[in-house]
Amino acid sequence: MRFYTNQKRPKRNNYGKIVLRFVIPSILVGVAIFFYTVNKQLTPIYTQYAEVQTQKIASHVISQAINNRSTSVYDVNEIIENVPDDTTDTVTTKFNAEIISQVMSEIHQLVENHLERAEGGDLDMLPPLGDLEYNPDRMEKEQGIVFFVPIGQAANIPLLGNLGPKIPIRFHVVGDVHATVETDIREFGINNAYVEVYLMLQVNVQIIVPLATSRSVIEQKIPIAIGLIRGKVPQIYSKGEQTPAQIEVPLEKKE
Repeated sequence: MRFYTNQKRPKRNNYGKIVLRFVIPSILVGVAIFFYTVNKQLTPIYTQYAEVQTQKIASHVISQAINNRSTSVYDVNEIIENVPDDTTDTVTTKFNAEIISQVMSEIHQLVENHLERAEGGDLDMLPPLGDLEYNPDRMEKEQGIVFFVPIGQAANIPLLGNLGPKIPIRFHVVGDVHATVETDIREFGINNAYVEVYLMLQVNVQIIVPLATSRSVIEQKIPIAIGLIRGKVPQIYSKGEQTPAQIEVPLEKKE
C-alpha cells in the first residue's frame, strides 16, 4: 500500500558552491600575498646581485671604449712644460693642458658612444655572462641593458641552481659621463718623482629590479701619462728632520 502526500522533497542546499566561492578567491589572495612577501624579502638580494653584474658589464663596455683610443699612454715627460719666469729667475713645471684636454675629450666621447650602443641592444659591446641572458628586443625599446637571471642564482640557493623563474634586471645610464683629471706623485729615490696622470671616470646608472630601484656610481681609473721625473742630485742629502745624519756627496775639485 502506498501513501501519497502533498509535501515536496527538500531541495539540495548550495552550501558547497558557496564555500567554493569564498575558498578559491581566498587561496588565490593568499598565494599572491605569499609571493609578494617572499619577493619583498629577496629584493635586497636581487639589488645587490644586480649591482655586481652591473659593475662587470659597465666596466667591460668602458674597457672596450678605452681599447679603441687613437693614442696610447704618454710618457709623463712628453706632457711636461718648463715655463721660465724672468721676474723671479725661476722655472715653473706644469702639464700640457692641450694634450690632456684632447685625451679627455676623446675618452669621454668613446665611452658615451659605447654605452649608447650597449643600451641600444648591440651585443658586441657586452660581455658574456654565462647562464644569464640578454634581451635585445627590450633593450632596443626601453634603452637600457636588460638581462635575466634565474631566481636560484640571484638568491644564491644552490639547490635551485638555474631553476625557477627568471628575474629581469635593467639598468641604464643616468645623465652624462663625468670625467676629472687627477695626478698621483710619489717620491722615488733621491730627488726623483714617479708621476701618474689619470682620468677618473664616473658613470651614474639606475638599476631596476622587481619592486625596487636603486642608483649606483661606477668609477674607473684610466691612465693618461706615466713616468719618472728625474731631478738633479743635490750635493747634500738629508732624509728629514728626524734623521740627524746626512749623506754628503763629494764635490769636484777645482783646478
